[in-house]
Amino acid sequence: MTEAENATTNGGVTTHRHGFLGERAELVSALLALTVYLTGLTLQLTGHGGPVPQALFIAAYAFGGFFTLREALLAVRGGRFQVDFLMLVAAAGAAAIGRWEEGAVLLVLFSLGHALEGYAMGRARRSIEALGALAPRTALVRRGTGAPVEVPVEELAVGDTVVVRPHTRVPADGFVAAGTGSVDQSPITGESVPADKVPVADRAAALADPGAAGPESRVYAGTVNGSGALDIAVTRLAGENTLARVVKLVQDAEERTSPTQRFTERFTKFFVPGVLVLVAVLLAAGALTGEPFADTFYRAMAVLVAASPCALAIATPAAVLSAVGRAARGGVLVKGGAPLEEFGRLRTIAFDKTGTLTEGRPRLTEIEPVHAAGREELLRTAVAAQRLSDHPLAQAVVRDGAGLVQAAAVVSETVVSEAVVSEAVVSAAAVSEAAPSEARNLRALVGLGIVAELDGEDVHIGSLAYADTLAGPPVPARLRARTEELARTGRTTMLVRRGDRWLGTLGLMDAPRPEAAAAVAALRGLGVQRTVMLSGDDQRVADAVGRAVGMDEVRGGLLPEDKVAEVTRLRRTARTAMIGDGVNDAPAMAGATVGVAMGAAGSAVALETADIALMSDDLRRLPFITGLSRRASRIIRQNLWLSLGIVAVLVPATALGLGIGPAVLVHEGSTLVVVANALRLLRYAD
Repeated sequence: MTEAENATTNGGVTTHRHGFLGERAELVSALLALTVYLTGLTLQLTGHGGPVPQALFIAAYAFGGFFTLREALLAVRGGRFQVDFLMLVAAAGAAAIGRWEEGAVLLVLFSLGHALEGYAMGRARRSIEALGALAPRTALVRRGTGAPVEVPVEELAVGDTVVVRPHTRVPADGFVAAGTGSVDQSPITGESVPADKVPVADRAAALADPGAAGPESRVYAGTVNGSGALDIAVTRLAGENTLARVVKLVQDAEERTSPTQRFTERFTKFFVPGVLVLVAVLLAAGALTGEPFADTFYRAMAVLVAASPCALAIATPAAVLSAVGRAARGGVLVKGGAPLEEFGRLRTIAFDKTGTLTEGRPRLTEIEPVHAAGREELLRTAVAAQRLSDHPLAQAVVRDGAGLVQAAAVVSETVVSEAVVSEAVVSAAAVSEAAPSEARNLRALVGLGIVAELDGEDVHIGSLAYADTLAGPPVPARLRARTEELARTGRTTMLVRRGDRWLGTLGLMDAPRPEAAAAVAALRGLGVQRTVMLSGDDQRVADAVGRAVGMDEVRGGLLPEDKVAEVTRLRRTARTAMIGDGVNDAPAMAGATVGVAMGAAGSAVALETADIALMSDDLRRLPFITGLSRRASRIIRQNLWLSLGIVAVLVPATALGLGIGPAVLVHEGSTLVVVANALRLLRYAD
């Protein structure tokens, strides 16, 4: 039977066919071996001699050695000598000198330990595979004017409308076409608070470009709807949705080995033949000293058992698999042991600014009228004129200018780190109270501002440089000073003039994320020694955001190639991660020790390119994965020292006369301790 016939591949993990008992076959075989061994040992100790005890020991050989022999033969055919091979040689040696009970206990305990390891590793894998079971198998689809029909999710097509009833799971990736409510996205993004969802403004446009649908409308397969009914427009097929890709990538991560795992594999490759040479030397030494061959051979077999690095071979894979599974449950995709282990050793983290440390869209943060009583006129004039423009800054003025609760809530501080950025400027009722006329005849002056007509008067909105080019009264000295002060603190400013009257200035800024400062502080508490912000914005703007979130260093005015150079410079002194939110950060992320993508749940490209992907836009996932990676690194080191220490103690002990039985007990016991230590990562607290 070939290896291909003996083995199958499940998500990148090689498993062996065990017949009708399935995965329990190895454990059942080990338990049978233990039963017949204990029966034979009891008969032997109670004086019942004859062939029965020996026959039972031989049966223990058969049950305990079956899977071990099969694994060893597959390895030898592939040109590899593994731990299984050493155990079989030792058991055969014990039988050759009539120590059937010694060989039987070796195979019994080894097979039992191996089966329990498999169970433990299977538990870690099942924690990953459980993600795949989150998505419903069927969906309620509304096609045409008829009632919704239940169909398998595999039959869903892009553009279908799926009805998601209250408190049920979302069956497909898509966006909300009708209905409002909250959705528990924790299975995908790790967010602890349900996210509010609203319909998209234009269904056809969202279907044409699903990425344009905002996070307040996007939903993912496997998430849990709240108390409201939702109509979801499907944007991805079942096999291509976010949940399916996450499960596939997490399973594939098992094949990406860490530096420590590669070391142990290289070590085992040379160590096993070295042990065989050592056994040959011991046999030769016994012959030269005149020691009875049976005693020499038994000692050599005991050394063979003691030197088998079972715990070493399982130490790193068990920890990596457990940590990757725990990270996936927390909304973080880690692509294998290498980025996991490297992230646990980081001392420097570089951040992109826009969309990573900030919200990625400008907000109206200050309103400075020439006269206090003119605040409402300033807002009404600016909103009316900017409604005609599609510039992002103009849209921010319209959005926030009509949404502030009260003028007193407007921030007037000049230092960002001390400011509380408001999301509105004046109440919608106040803005619309005077029923302003609509502006017309907009003219955009690229790089300067706009001109429009409002109630027969020209309205000029633009930069200070533009204001200085206008005929008529100059900018008042106090307004000029305030505008320059806002610019120094990183605001984008807009001076507003109506006719010959200066109404005031508006300040806009891409505000820091609310959780950014706390996340950076938490990273510092976890041992990150240096945080650096890399931005393409003006240095003054970058400095303002950097102060607000607590960056150690700020680099502004950077082109993409400049970011790559900065990351390269940082890597010369320490392992460095690069945190970004999009494809434009990919070159710098590729040049870092570990590249981390923000908000990857909505981006197939980010999922594929990053070493680590934060499925949500929540920076609080960074301290979580940092702490988990550091814990995993500590556990890997603990496991390595324990496994190597056991070998270092047992080899001389057996050479000096320790028997096979005690050596096996210590040996297999250490292996189970290593696996149990690794499984603690599955319970890592967020």
